[in-house]
Amino acid sequence: MNLLLAVIYAAFISLGLPDALLGAAWPAMQGDLGAPVSYAGIISMIISAGTIVSSLNSDRLTKKLGTGKVTAVSVAVTAAALWGFSVAGSFPVVCVIAFPYGLGAGAVDAALNNYVAIHYKARHMSWLHCFWGIGASAGPYIMGACLGGGLPWNSGYRMVSLLQIVLTAVLFFTLSWWRKPGEAGEEEAEDGESFRLKDLLELPGAKAALASFFCYCALEQTAGLWAASYMVLNRGVTAEAAARWASLFYLGITAGRFLCGFITLKLDDKAMVRLGQTVALAGILLLALPLGQGLTGTGLVMVGMGCAPIYPALLHETPSNFGEDKSQAIMGMQMACAYVGTMAMPPLFGMLSGAAGMWLYPWYLLALAAVMAVMVEILNRKSRER
Repeated sequence: MNLLLAVIYAAFISLGLPDALLGAAWPAMQGDLGAPVSYAGIISMIISAGTIVSSLNSDRLTKKLGTGKVTAVSVAVTAAALWGFSVAGSFPVVCVIAFPYGLGAGAVDAALNNYVAIHYKARHMSWLHCFWGIGASAGPYIMGACLGGGLPWNSGYRMVSLLQIVLTAVLFFTLSWWRKPGEAGEEEAEDGESFRLKDLLELPGAKAALASFFCYCALEQTAGLWAASYMVLNRGVTAEAAARWASLFYLGITAGRFLCGFITLKLDDKAMVRLGQTVALAGILLLALPLGQGLTGTGLVMVGMGCAPIYPALLHETPSNFGEDKSQAIMGMQMACAYVGTMAMPPLFGMLSGAAGMWLYPWYLLALAAVMAVMVEILNRKSRER
């Protein structure tokens, strides 16, 4: 099982590798493709749409193929899409390839998170998402190294694709390891029909869980995307200093998840979520108050640290909230709602701040955090009643 866990950790790094690649490559890509700068949003939305579709179908796929095969096939699809990006010569072709790019990410994300939630302790869920952060940081670094070395942006995509191809080979080679702890033989696909969406939504706490994931990912993505703009436009920080503070937000999430792996030895999932919400709330208040650049930046780091335990803990408690038989289906829905929040709410803030001003940033985050806190407590109450 230790070897399988090592493979799962590698798979989480692989999940993160492509996530920030488009943003790093786009300044070079858009000129070659003859596309306006704003068209990166179109590609991102197509990728998100593919991810949502595959997340919602993850239960069917996992029951049909098993977690190991879903993971291997999904990584293979992602590797092929990354290679497709590297040879695409026009913006429409990139848009076509973007959909399978997203399809590969959604199914494996839901399947892996559910497998870990059922079979491993909470500390591994936290550390695995820390490793996702390492992958998400490594992707832009690889692209930057290629561009800095005089290579075209295609080379960055090709290099990440090759890494994914190697992982695909490892995953197919180790399919026999995907089994429940203590059992022998290959993991078997499960029998039985998939649950209907309507029936899942009627489960006690299901709507609250979906809303919690929507709000959390909306909060994290909005905080990270607009942090530098807020500090420049509302706090008078230089662009260079604001970029450094914004990077510390993501460092706070990654380092926080590493530390939270140890804290889970003392606190359960529900306590971890509450701890994260409290730290994030304190950070948002520091952002809102006119206390100087240093404390504003500290508040941003605290928001990142507060975000760190929330997502892994909510994922890990899914089987206990809804039962192991339904957790894969619920997990897919949760991931879909998370991606909808990621896709919809940051642009909405951009529209609102354009009309009202960037001062709205901490209050928008506060509203998302408040709704999430209410939804989490409703979920906890429904879980206790079950």
